[in-house]
Amino acid sequence: MTDIERRQATELRAQARKLAGRVATYGVEARIGGFREVIAPGAFSASLRAGRDILALADHDPARVLARTKSGTLRLAEDDRGLEFELDLPETTIGRDILALAERGDLGGMSFGFRVPKGGDEWKGDLRTLRQVDLAEVSVVQAWPAYPQTSVDPRNKRPVLSLHRRFLETVRA
Repeated sequence: MTDIERRQATELRAQARKLAGRVATYGVEARIGGFREVIAPGAFSASLRAGRDILALADHDPARVLARTKSGTLRLAEDDRGLEFELDLPETTIGRDILALAERGDLGGMSFGFRVPKGGDEWKGDLRTLRQVDLAEVSVVQAWPAYPQTSVDPRNKRPVLSLHRRFLETVRA
C-alpha cells in the first residue's frame, strides 16, 4: 500500500457517537510539497459507484479502524462542494478518544488515502488536477490538513464548533 497518496482536510462534526463533515472540497487549491493540487468535481464518483469497502481510520492507521462502508458504519456521498462523510464511532478506546478530541476541538481534521488511475489526473506546470481517484480510506487526523478549506466539527447538544476558522488563524499566525 505504499503507492497510496494521502490528503488532509478540516471538516468534522460530532453528535452523540457520530462524526460528520467534509473529507474533500472541490476546486480549492492546496500546496502539496513542491506542487499545487485541485480536486475536480466528481473525482470520487467512480469509487463510490464501485461499492468497494472504504475504511474510516484514525491517522491513516489500519490498526485503528473507526468505521467502514461494508458494515454501513461509514457513509460517503458527493455533493456539489465535495465529498461528505458520516461515521458511527465504535464503543472502543479509540472511538471514545476521537469523540472527546472532536468535542474539545482538538482534531486537525479529515484526510483521505487514494490512488490515481491512469488518466485520472492532469498536470499544467506545477498544478495537478485530480479528475478521478480510487478512494481507499478516509481518516480522522490529529495534525495539520493539506486542504484547510474543509472542516471537522463535533455534533452534540452544544453549538457546532468550526475548526476551519481556528486552523486558518493558526496557519496565519
